[in-house]
Amino acid sequence: MHTRTAVVASRVGLHARPAALFARAAGATGLPVTVATAEKGPVDARSVLALMTLGVVFGDEVVLRAGGDDAPAALDGLVALLETDHDA
Repeated sequence: MHTRTAVVASRVGLHARPAALFARAAGATGLPVTVATAEKGPVDARSVLALMTLGVVFGDEVVLRAGGDDAPAALDGLVALLETDHDA
C-alpha cells in the first residue's frame, strides 16, 4: 500500500465541483484509492458523495492510499490535483 499526503488548495474544500473533478481523476487511475482525514475515513476516492462526507475544507490535510505497481505515479497526480485551487 502506497501513501501520500496533500493539503487541499480549493477555497471550498472538497465540495461539489472539486470533489467531482477529484473523483473522476481517481476513477481514471483504475486503482482502488482511498482518502482520509485525521478524524474521518478512509472513503472511496471515486465517490463524490463519500468525499463530501469527509467535510474537507481549504487547508485541510488528507491522506491518500492505493495499492499496485502504478500507485505511486497515480497518487502523485492526485496530490497535484488536490493541491491546485480549482476555484481560482
